[in-house]
Amino acid sequence: MRQAEFDGRGSRIRWTESPGAEPARVYVHGLGAASAAYHAHIAARPELSDRRSLFVDLPGHGISDRPAHFGYTLDDHAAALATALDAAGVAGAELIAHSMGGSVAVVLAHRRPELVSRLVLTEANLDAFPPPTAGSSGIAAYEEDEFVDGGHARVLDKVGPVWAATMRLADPRALHRSAVGLRRGSDPVMRTLLEELTADRVYLQGELSGELAGRDRLEASGVRVVTVPGAGHNIMFDRPDAFAAAVAG
Repeated sequence: MRQAEFDGRGSRIRWTESPGAEPARVYVHGLGAASAAYHAHIAARPELSDRRSLFVDLPGHGISDRPAHFGYTLDDHAAALATALDAAGVAGAELIAHSMGGSVAVVLAHRRPELVSRLVLTEANLDAFPPPTAGSSGIAAYEEDEFVDGGHARVLDKVGPVWAATMRLADPRALHRSAVGLRRGSDPVMRTLLEELTADRVYLQGELSGELAGRDRLEASGVRVVTVPGAGHNIMFDRPDAFAAAVAG
């Protein structure tokens, strides 16, 4: 385990790491998740295991600290992730990022392009104010104190055992603020930032999740969009072979 202070008050973002060749691959989880739980089985595959791999838990999630004063916006998470990569001596990395983590990765690549050479985004949130069926919308529908004082437990009962396994590790206040920040989005919004990036960009969409909105425009900007058959939102669990193939390029 490694760590770096990210807020000037002693709070630490943490990650686990396996050695290998550069450029490093940095795995970033989604809302209420944890990086190693979602990606370690992918990084360990023979076609990927020769590369240095970092499994970063964003503030408020997993093994990272969860300060009450922190904002947990997309910009805040991206700045904390940049701190971790700087401390790890990582530059020109491949970011493999899921859901909210994909949004954070896009913001990071915009703010600190020297840190990112390639993005592999798994159903990343690209637009502000997703539909009411989105997990972030359900969490953000609560007021913050209401979520902390009972809403968190109610959401855990509804999301199913896979997501609940890591969501229960996330700080409720941090989880709520992260959901609110994700719904608010970045400025410019994540989709616009992604279209303007010059790094190699791959977007994975699970077939069971339906058509990706704005696919033609993304592809016109140079994003390679891959629909993964038989997969839903968690492509790394549903179709690990296809997921690893996309990461390997």
